[in-house]
Amino acid sequence: MDKKQSIKEAAAKSFSMFGYKATTMDQVAKIANVGKGTIYNFYSNKEELFGDIVSAIICEMREVADRAIDPKLTFHENAHRALVRILEFRKEHQLTIKLIQEEKELGTPIVKEELQKVEQVIVAYIQDKIDVAIAKGDIIPCDSELTAFLMLKFYFALIVDWEKNHEALSKEKIAELFELYFFKGLSV
Repeated sequence: MDKKQSIKEAAAKSFSMFGYKATTMDQVAKIANVGKGTIYNFYSNKEELFGDIVSAIICEMREVADRAIDPKLTFHENAHRALVRILEFRKEHQLTIKLIQEEKELGTPIVKEELQKVEQVIVAYIQDKIDVAIAKGDIIPCDSELTAFLMLKFYFALIVDWEKNHEALSKEKIAELFELYFFKGLSV
């Protein structure tokens, strides 16, 4: 493994354990088993290293979402599958869990900024899928960016916020609610 990759993995591990604020370049060097100066051969500061790691997480999320999509399924079935996988990824991935916790508890500006980037990328990903569905006539024309944002927030609310005070909803129940609110509507 090359040194840069070793440093990235060590930094991701440190950020996952201690959060962004409490991670030092000395810790990263120790975990990577390199001198601190070696890190600075690749990254000018902790923020740059952190940004590189978050970019890698974003790529992983896209891959997870792409693998969830089945061309034989409808747009809303694929939207549900992709969104569930993205949110499961965020909940299962130690680093994202720690970062979300740090943002809520400490409000660390760089963490907040990077998490906003992650959200923007997810919204753009969903927006692209909506634009394709509109072009194919699978769904009616709409503001695709706003719809993507609402879809993400809807899933996030049901998967994360709802569970704070209620029993977790099954994937089937979430899919049923998604179809009801986004595709059928509440009208009789």
